[in-house]
Amino acid sequence: MPMIRLTVPVGALTAEGRATVQRDLAAVLLRWEGAPDTAFFRAQAWSYLFELPDGAQTTAEDDAPRFLVEVTVPQGALSERRKTGLVEEATKTVLAAAGLAPDDALRAWVLVHEQPDGTWGAGGSVIRHADLVALAQQDREKTDA
Repeated sequence: MPMIRLTVPVGALTAEGRATVQRDLAAVLLRWEGAPDTAFFRAQAWSYLFELPDGAQTTAEDDAPRFLVEVTVPQGALSERRKTGLVEEATKTVLAAAGLAPDDALRAWVLVHEQPDGTWGAGGSVIRHADLVALAQQDREKTDA
């Protein structure tokens, strides 16, 4: 299942952006992963927000806030096209949540971590990518019925 973590300096997001960015990023991730838009899959798309204290983030040049989005997905879940779309849309989502313009896109980094098959577990069991594909297919069939 997908997981997304956003690390930002405290105060770098607008009040509205802080209130919505986690669910917005989770929705972006599910959309690009191709998961069904069902309660089950939405509940499995975990989203974390880490706010760094004042002075905890800087560059060699300035102290303008930078944003790190880390995405963890099963290996093979994202094609190159889907990774590209995910990175583009996650960047736009973070910039919007911070009230920044597209010109600030280099201040947002997106790292996609692919979890090798057989190295992720949930509910006390190892979950494989094929298991997730089968669950998604079952969900789609229920929705179509």
